[in-house]
Amino acid sequence: MEIQISSCEHLMYVSEIQQEMYDSAQRRGTGIAKRSIEYLSKKISEGNAVVATENGEWVGFCYIETWSHGQFVANSGLIVSPKFRNGGIATMIKDRVFALSREKFPNAKIFGLTTGLAVMKINSDLGYKPVIYSELTQDDEFWNGCKSCVNYEILMKKERKNCLCTAMLFVPENNKVNEVVNNQPENQYNNEQESSLSV
Repeated sequence: MEIQISSCEHLMYVSEIQQEMYDSAQRRGTGIAKRSIEYLSKKISEGNAVVATENGEWVGFCYIETWSHGQFVANSGLIVSPKFRNGGIATMIKDRVFALSREKFPNAKIFGLTTGLAVMKINSDLGYKPVIYSELTQDDEFWNGCKSCVNYEILMKKERKNCLCTAMLFVPENNKVNEVVNNQPENQYNNEQESSLSV
């Protein structure tokens, strides 16, 4: 299996990736913002995604988004093909896209919103901490991306202060002065089946 930074050669997989993102969210019954073929294609062609393949077959995917003029980065749309789940591939993809984010945006805070315990465990292992929503980007464009999520009405009723997703944040060393104090106990989440998870 190969895990590569995306390029135009990976555009052949974009329809499958988008469909599996949608299908997995439907099966789980929880929210994930839907992204267009055009949006995902742009991420892939610009090298702002990671694609896992094996023998010419798509295995997994995750992409990078930037917000608030590069002050915040999100690793979004983590998805593993059903055929390849339960083998630790999601963790390997998340590790690679996290490293890519640090390479491209070393001073940015990296954040995620997720309903999945598996992703919470992966994020925690990478150094993310649970935070309140006000610690995330306040960029309206980011929150507008939640409009296609089944839980968007809840988010709006809560005035974007909380929702069903857990917010997690990684603060680089040179930004430690701004880090939220976190006294949470060590993450004890158990691994659960890898699926499509907003990150």
